[in-house]
Amino acid sequence: MASFAHDFPFDPAYGHTLDDLLRIPAPAAPDDFDAFWRARYEEAREVATEPELGPLEEERDGVRIHGVTFTSVGGVRLGGWVALPAEGAAEYGFVIGHGYGGRQEPGPDVPLPLPRAAAILPCVRGMGARGLRDGIPDVSDAHVLHGIESRDTYVIGDCVADLWCAASALHELLPETAPGDGRPRLGYLGESFGGGLGALALPWDDRFGAGQLTVPTFGNHPLRLTLPCAGSGAVVQGYHREHPEVAEVLRYFDAATAATRLELPVLVAAALFDPSVPPPGQFAVHNALAGERELQVLSAGHFVYEGLTAETEELRAARRRFFGAWLKR
Repeated sequence: MASFAHDFPFDPAYGHTLDDLLRIPAPAAPDDFDAFWRARYEEAREVATEPELGPLEEERDGVRIHGVTFTSVGGVRLGGWVALPAEGAAEYGFVIGHGYGGRQEPGPDVPLPLPRAAAILPCVRGMGARGLRDGIPDVSDAHVLHGIESRDTYVIGDCVADLWCAASALHELLPETAPGDGRPRLGYLGESFGGGLGALALPWDDRFGAGQLTVPTFGNHPLRLTLPCAGSGAVVQGYHREHPEVAEVLRYFDAATAATRLELPVLVAAALFDPSVPPPGQFAVHNALAGERELQVLSAGHFVYEGLTAETEELRAARRRFFGAWLKR
């Protein structure tokens, strides 16, 4: 059981040992869970993303970084960044999701996990410097409630679709990263918010070959609604107290439930102590994975602690090894 000095009015380890966490299951899916998500995916694949690559903004860590814009579902035009190999053609492609603070720059997501790789780093709708859109809140506490009254209007579903459209945009810009003719499938990376979105996105999209999810959110909503926490999870709990019927909507956006359909190899980095994304939800995602899975246990998530730098480097090394094993096949 992890323990750190903190000022939270609750225990961010929730009294759980690692053995406890490894036994937490996923909730049962609604009867039409698969049909709902397959329909959302098919809609996203029909979008003409019309990506536009901007001028060079930065060059470092073996890549050239450009701005990019593309179209997602509903005709929403989004932005982000594309990282291209500084030399030669791309041999691998990645889609990289961001946390619930949005993305203001490519930041620590570069360097990429593999050499000779390209990546798209999208800002999903409402989030980050290049995802701002009228009518969609740009602060996580409001964003997480946007459209939550219905599964068909909840913004999280559209954010998942933004990732699918980002993959389409990358393939249009760089056809050599599209799977086929012996070329490897895409890799996915996502942390926190991006980890939860990845778990929801990956089961339905055969363009991806492997994924890595760090402290993924949205895992086991029925349990998550009962655990005190900080951040967007607390906001959803508050809404649920006033509108208990929202639990039915949340069933369709449960990352652990989606993980029971996720047959790709997935590396999960889950934390023993996390005030923002309760560890039981993170481990529920890992435990539910239907395919090859690997676990990297972190001491803490969403928390600064001694040893953070060393664990971050260990995770980067594990990520390189993991994608090297699965995407180079």
